[in-house]
Amino acid sequence: MTDLGELEPLRAHLLAHSIRTGDFVLKSGRKSKWFIDSKQTICRPDGILLVAEAMLAVLPEEATAIGGMTMGADPVAFITAGVAATRGRALKAFSVRKETKDHGGGGRIAGALDQGDRVVVTEDTVSRGTTFLEAVHVVREAGAEVVLAVAVVDRGGTAADILGAEGVPFRALLSGPDLGFDFDGP
Repeated sequence: MTDLGELEPLRAHLLAHSIRTGDFVLKSGRKSKWFIDSKQTICRPDGILLVAEAMLAVLPEEATAIGGMTMGADPVAFITAGVAATRGRALKAFSVRKETKDHGGGGRIAGALDQGDRVVVTEDTVSRGTTFLEAVHVVREAGAEVVLAVAVVDRGGTAADILGAEGVPFRALLSGPDLGFDFDGP
């Protein structure tokens, strides 16, 4: 378990609003005794600020953009960039579409991402890390550099290895064990 310090209010909010216990089937098909819908924290007024503060505390100074796969990354990226802007920090936000758009400007990136940006890829909750990996590949194809991947919650414990194999450092604000649950690893 992490030394929570300033993350304790975020942890408490997640436990109060985002965690359910019971019998669940995860996206991977595995069964779990706990489920997290972290958007129940990220999209509430008090939770929004807790997430943005925690994210800004771990973002490298050289980061110029934040985003990831839509829907999981969207609220995290947009609120973090918005709060950063109120503090004079220019941080662009974007989403990675699940598939290529075949009309308008096309592509998989929606929002502000430019070639040469130094990107933090984010996600609300990560189980394995494969969604992170897909976002990393799309960002790199767009000509940007991924400098860090950050999840609000790591429920699986495998993302660090998967992303590390791609040369991307990973960090989670909180983990399953921080919330009182074992990792739902492979």
